[in-house]
Amino acid sequence: MSEKIILFGGTFDPVHTGHIVVAEAAAEKIGASMVSLIPARRSPHKEQKPAAPDNDRIAMLKLAVAGKSLFQISPVELNRAEPSYTIDTIRYFRRKLGPDCRLYWLIGADMLKDLPKWYKINELLNECNISVMYRGGFGRPDFDTLAGKLNAENIEKLRQNMIETPLIEISSTDIRQKISQNQDVSKFLHSDVLDYIKTHRLYLPSDQ
Repeated sequence: MSEKIILFGGTFDPVHTGHIVVAEAAAEKIGASMVSLIPARRSPHKEQKPAAPDNDRIAMLKLAVAGKSLFQISPVELNRAEPSYTIDTIRYFRRKLGPDCRLYWLIGADMLKDLPKWYKINELLNECNISVMYRGGFGRPDFDTLAGKLNAENIEKLRQNMIETPLIEISSTDIRQKISQNQDVSKFLHSDVLDYIKTHRLYLPSDQ
């Protein structure tokens, strides 16, 4: 049976417990042997660069998954010139892992509506399994909204690869805001990640 590998991209600015919990849940449901966390320099769909420097985001990821053999961290997108597209990353891992490996790219249900805008999306859907995660307690994603934007075969493939994950009410944006206001974020972050943020004075207003 071919090995299954999950690729999980994001700014991870900062990585929080929700990222790790949903990735572990997805790996269990897919039967994946590895999750590769892929910090992005900047999403092609976002104007704003991450608040924390690349080396700090890598360091926080390493702290968040220390001792967890399921995870590895890949700087492939940080090492590539902008713009960096998902299909380039998929092809990098295909070359690295070989043709028999099954690749799964995790996205949140909130990203589904923008999926048709992704660079070479139909090629991407042919080359990997995009797994749409939706949170327990919420309605399933409505794939019918993609009709006429993606071909029917790829829409069905998305539907088949949908994953229900634990409900985690947390976002990196909220965490950064709380830190900037000196609020307690300890329940959202691995303790070593929080210590790193404090030591390096990340996400604080420039006058602090």
